[in-house]
Amino acid sequence: MHKIKTFLLKNGPLLATIAIFILVYAIGGQLYPAMKKPQVFLNLFINNASLLIISIGMTVVVIMGGIDLSVGAMIALSSVASAALLQNNLNPILVMVLMLLMGIGLGFVMGCIIHYLKVEAFVVTLMGQFFARGMAYVINESSVTIKNEFYNFLALTKIHLPYFEKAYVYIPTLAGIVLLIFTFILLTSTRFGRTVYAIGNNEQSALLMGLPVARTKLIVYSFSGFCSALAGIVFSVSLLSGYGGYAQSMEMDAIASVVIGGTALTGGTGTVLGTLFGVMINGIIVSILQFNGTLTSWWTRIGVGVLTLIFIGIQSLFYVGKKEK
Repeated sequence: MHKIKTFLLKNGPLLATIAIFILVYAIGGQLYPAMKKPQVFLNLFINNASLLIISIGMTVVVIMGGIDLSVGAMIALSSVASAALLQNNLNPILVMVLMLLMGIGLGFVMGCIIHYLKVEAFVVTLMGQFFARGMAYVINESSVTIKNEFYNFLALTKIHLPYFEKAYVYIPTLAGIVLLIFTFILLTSTRFGRTVYAIGNNEQSALLMGLPVARTKLIVYSFSGFCSALAGIVFSVSLLSGYGGYAQSMEMDAIASVVIGGTALTGGTGTVLGTLFGVMINGIIVSILQFNGTLTSWWTRIGVGVLTLIFIGIQSLFYVGKKEK
């Protein structure tokens, strides 16, 4: 009995997230039987590929006790910059590498300012958001169409899954899944992951323990920048265009997905597996609204907002209570 209680206390928010996902999906399936089709389920991964990627990066930042508000703007900058470079006939692989390096660079600079200059992450990453969004519009104020054979191949090639009749995903969708597995292993099975959790629990204690706090912070914010740039590449591949107005307020969707997934905004606890279900819940709500056809997309915001508040309450019950003990 004690083991069960310990397990529930440790994994309560994650289990609650999974339960909510199953409940919402079951309700959607009962209301609209077409939602039970395998392709509709896979569409959750296809339609939310970029959101999943930035949410994974956001999860690591939040576990460490930070925040990154630049992720949505970085998607826009990455998409329009890659589109502009492809218009000049640059090699698409080189373009992708340059975008990833740009994202890592911005994340590294923000991490340096946050750690060494002791400026709040909220302020620094907000300025990063303004910079990235502004640079995106400086490159081009309108949408830039991508006409590249390699990007077309990535955008249109379907990967059919065994045992699911006619069900498929696109190549960019796999980026989020691979990143999820990598990050899960990174956080749960490496010294770096344990250091991230330690900093999130108590940065001063982590310093006294001799943990590499500065290096870890820089890596985490660089990793978030990498995820944002990767999400921008996926975004531009999926839409075959780049635009400075893409991913408006997407950082808020990422934060909501992280919170709904059971990661505490106070830091020190959480998992990318929960974030996956947080993203999926967001996608399920959108799917239900699409099948309904009469409700506006603003109901998605309402639903996600309510769920975020609920999960903040759940976190206070599980995490604050544990810290007081």
